Amino acid sequence: MLYDRQRHLLALLDALGGSSAHTDFQKLLFLYSRECETTPSYDFVPYKFGSFSFTSYADKRRMIDDGLLAEDDLTWRLTPAGRQAARASKIPPLPIARFCRQYPQRGDALIAETYRRFPEMATRSEIVDRLPLDAAARQRIAYARPPHHAPGLLTIGYEGRSLEAYLNRLLSEGVTLLCDVRRNPLSRKYGFSKSTLSKACEGVGVRYEHLPELGIESDKRQCLETQADYDELFAEYERKSLPHQKAALAKIKAWITGDKHRVALTCFELHPQQCHRHCVAETLEKKFGRALAARHL
Repeated sequence: MLYDRQRHLLALLDALGGSSAHTDFQKLLFLYSRECETTPSYDFVPYKFGSFSFTSYADKRRMIDDGLLAEDDLTWRLTPAGRQAARASKIPPLPIARFCRQYPQRGDALIAETYRRFPEMATRSEIVDRLPLDAAARQRIAYARPPHHAPGLLTIGYEGRSLEAYLNRLLSEGVTLLCDVRRNPLSRKYGFSKSTLSKACEGVGVRYEHLPELGIESDKRQCLETQADYDELFAEYERKSLPHQKAALAKIKAWITGDKHRVALTCFELHPQQCHRHCVAETLEKKFGRALAARHL
């Protein structure tokens, strides 16, 4: 069973003749998702060569396993089964065909066109200096770069967010260090297990650290149905666990006040009052003062 986003991916690749170079396809998929879809199928982050979707690459691996795409280090390429799936997707072919005619560029010319249209995707580019961009385009890229933020403490949950939307929020807030406070940093949601999340953070210039000693055992999180249940759990956590974590708390303080990082504490829950990260944040403020008061994203 294909997700709708995967159907769009296959349909676009089919409209491109069944294959596309890696970097070209990332740019075309980005432009297609922004210009041809009411709700973009994929989110993207500003990366070394511009717009990049980690999720699309995870989908590629799944579709290779399913025989819809071919294993290829240089291109995205449909198999016969993939072409059949693309044409059975019922995605209207004419808008995709018009889109493909609109963007005949490839290589640096396509990247430059993406940067001109979406300068925020060039803010972490390693190749922007070599591209054929005029002064006005370069100025728009400079303006698109997030402003510098002072060292400080934030918290964020990944519930309901794609990996790319989550990373973009970190970047827009000037986060330089992500502190994972889960005891077991595993997730059924793509992108948020430790190995994938740490590599993704590294790719966008955010340092990843894991402090499992600040986590709560998973068995204690079972059967939480009301806010009162959460409040009771967190009261016990603040009473029995946090007082023994002086070293971990001091480490976070040192990252902020010594190393001048802008630190975000992260866990799963979207709402901080249903996550122990707010307890960690409040304890840091009580212990070290208003300089470590947290803002919840």
